[in-house]
Amino acid sequence: MSRKDEIIERLKENGCRITKQRKILIDIILENDCASCKEIFYKASQEDDRIGVATVYRMINALERIGAISRKNMYRIESGESCAGGCDIVLEDDTVFSIPKEKLDQIVRDGVRRCGYLSNGKEISRIIYRDGQT
Repeated sequence: MSRKDEIIERLKENGCRITKQRKILIDIILENDCASCKEIFYKASQEDDRIGVATVYRMINALERIGAISRKNMYRIESGESCAGGCDIVLEDDTVFSIPKEKLDQIVRDGVRRCGYLSNGKEISRIIYRDGQT
């Protein structure tokens, strides 16, 4: 079952009707790194001009109720995957930026080298990311 199908199923279980507009909103949230409801609304209104701001806010609330999103990563649907696609960095002011896995690997390699963890000419053969919440 895809992540979208799983979310739709959980919404149905919680009494939500699954409309075309709600499916559009789910797709936008899954496929984009939106920083606000306004940004989600803007993208949604380009696909269907009948989607209103209130619809976006209600959908965000419904996704939060079923645990698909949280205030910590408000506009990203949690995938449950580890660092397979990279990571999101959250700054103190809640600014979020994404780092793709390839770039993340390079950052780790450079950091390990600069911090002096490599000795005797050794090189990193692989990096294993652990799944963990901060």
